[in-house]
Amino acid sequence: MLEFMRYFFGKGEAIEFTNFSLAHFLPIIVAVAVIFLIRRYRNDLRGMKNEHVFRYIIAFMLIVSEMSYFWRLVGVPSLEPNPVDHLPITVCGWVAVFASYMVIGKSQGLFDICYFWAFSGSIFALITPTVISYTGPTRFRYYQFWAQHLGIYVAIFYMIFVHKMRPNKKSFIKPYAGLTVLAVIAYFANRMLGPGANYLFMAEPEETPSILDILPPNFALRVCVMAAVVSVMFAVAYLPWYLKDRKKTCVG
Repeated sequence: MLEFMRYFFGKGEAIEFTNFSLAHFLPIIVAVAVIFLIRRYRNDLRGMKNEHVFRYIIAFMLIVSEMSYFWRLVGVPSLEPNPVDHLPITVCGWVAVFASYMVIGKSQGLFDICYFWAFSGSIFALITPTVISYTGPTRFRYYQFWAQHLGIYVAIFYMIFVHKMRPNKKSFIKPYAGLTVLAVIAYFANRMLGPGANYLFMAEPEETPSILDILPPNFALRVCVMAAVVSVMFAVAYLPWYLKDRKKTCVG
């Protein structure tokens, strides 16, 4: 049993997870199905007396999935937890925390941050999940990763469909400000910790193949390209709502 636990909570020495495989697409398909059901039964959920229970379940899942990442590191010494790799300076980690508070408090401000951060940053983790390259479907980290990252989108779409939340023209301010603060923290953390530290992928390309490989190795160019990409992604994330508002204006 102990040997199984070490295996399950550990990681492999060779790459176990392959991008664009069944193990990649299956969790996403499950999440899409859950979101479809939320949309399908949104009116029923909205009218339920104990609707808040669903929000608490989503929040609990997000908090546990985020915290279990660190619990695993503490419980498995062979993973060698260290500040170079494992400080809580990640977009996905903070979106998970913010999203849990968002669904509990029905916070529009946190919704704005979660919505734009998820669709401009976290979405890249779904396209190329580099961080789980050495932990396939037989490992805990695989399930923790997908529960956390896909749980974020379930939370966001739950608030959109059930509680009719949406971004507006002023919603860009908080996500931009928050991301700037996080980027500054990541920059100083990378500088202070030295080689190997690569928070927010600002220092260098990842060791394993990733969509972020398109970024230039030069720091200044890397930051400029990342800022431009984030701006474009923010605009793309808001585009459906802009078109929806414009259509209403034209019809009216």
